[in-house]
Amino acid sequence: MRIGVLAVQGAFIEHEKMLEKLGATCVELRQKSDLVDIDGIVLPGGESTVQGQLLRKLDMLDTIREMIKNGTPVLATCAGLILLAEKLADDPLSHIATLPVTVKRNAYGRQLSSFNADADIKNIGTYPVVFIRAPYVADISDGVDVLATIDDHIVAVEYKNQIGLAFHPELTDDTRIHEYFLSKINK
Repeated sequence: MRIGVLAVQGAFIEHEKMLEKLGATCVELRQKSDLVDIDGIVLPGGESTVQGQLLRKLDMLDTIREMIKNGTPVLATCAGLILLAEKLADDPLSHIATLPVTVKRNAYGRQLSSFNADADIKNIGTYPVVFIRAPYVADISDGVDVLATIDDHIVAVEYKNQIGLAFHPELTDDTRIHEYFLSKINK
């Protein structure tokens, strides 16, 4: 199984290590020609504005959008969730826009407001979540399944082939979310 991990900016190496530990082969997505023969996509945390600009500049945005619309499973964490969101609460610009949610960026505050918690995640169980300048999902459309909330804010969703997380599972030793993502590819 070949997983394309967006590697233009952000925390992609940690995802690669976790996926490789689970037996997947990772392909770093750095240019449009890397978007071939992959079974799934990971959109990592980082700076969503920079990632969005680079996806446009490298002419990767439309191809990734079409792959997701055509059913390629995607795991998006933190900035990746922002890239997937159809709407941003604090910005008229959207990026990939395949996930029918509205996301509030930096919802928990600045870097100093980063925190760890335990969340009950549907299909996973209790899971250690790491938030770094995290967004949250402010609104969902029909068909979006809420997987987890923290303090009444939606922090994990699933919609068809898309998993969007406001936190960083790659910064824990718990592989269950990545296993769940890989199981979607095996279906």
